[in-house]
Amino acid sequence: MRLSEDIKPISYVKANTGKVLEQVNTSGPVVITQNGEASAVLMGVKDYDNMQESLALLKILSMGSKSIEEGKGIPAETVFQRLRERIREEKERRG
Repeated sequence: MRLSEDIKPISYVKANTGKVLEQVNTSGPVVITQNGEASAVLMGVKDYDNMQESLALLKILSMGSKSIEEGKGIPAETVFQRLRERIREEKERRG
């Protein structure tokens, strides 16, 4: 984050919406201040989508770790063996 460029007062955003949106879509999020204090973050749709995907992956990893801690995990070798068996059964079924 470049503080001189990535923090803008709300008055600047109001007066230069097009410029700010272009900056957000090319350079990344912008912090918007109001009365001298950080008030909001404006980010492009791509950055938002990427953030949501990252959060979803982190949640999945966390859930997986919790399951393993609770003894609900399946060893990788067991999973691979089951997959090999399914593939072999499917090949046999197809002839």
